[in-house]
Amino acid sequence: MLQKYSLKVVTAPTIEPVSLAEAKLQCRIDDDLTFDDALITSLIAAAREYCENETNRAFINTTYDLKMDAFSSGGEIVLPRAPASSVTSITYLDGDGASQTWSSTEYSVDINTEPGRVTLAYGYSWPTTRAIENAVAVRYVAGYGAAASSVPDSIKAAMKLIIEHLYRNRSATVIGSISSTLPLSVESLLNRYRLLEVA
Repeated sequence: MLQKYSLKVVTAPTIEPVSLAEAKLQCRIDDDLTFDDALITSLIAAAREYCENETNRAFINTTYDLKMDAFSSGGEIVLPRAPASSVTSITYLDGDGASQTWSSTEYSVDINTEPGRVTLAYGYSWPTTRAIENAVAVRYVAGYGAAASSVPDSIKAAMKLIIEHLYRNRSATVIGSISSTLPLSVESLLNRYRLLEVA
């Protein structure tokens, strides 16, 4: 059974995988011209959000809170955004409604698979939780690293194509032409990084 969850960003990155200078170069804009910098900066964020959502990944290290109604009955907790790099803490509401921190000695974190997962350590069982929504919270970090250089070049290439496309085409339809869609090469560049939804 697929786990039901909510996922919220706790600490967002302060940098983007593609810099303003790189985006302007892709759009063939002189770096000294600044009149469209705010627009291009917003397009960088939009392109990153699109690519992250398409692949179910985080590119620059991001801290998430994963909340579930109960611990997994299927033997593991799947961490929705890849690549997972660490689990900061797992907290839960016990049967009395008191907040507890689950000891890290009682579970294992697998960051080698994608998506990452939390499984029980040998000889332990899942804690008993109160039967209310969001009784379990897993705080974890996902991303390729803290620097833009850590992000795969194929992902950054896809982002640049999207940025250029959005910059050149300010609306969904080009007047007097067919509907303008994202370049097919974007899909090709992202295909190898796509992960199935967890829920």
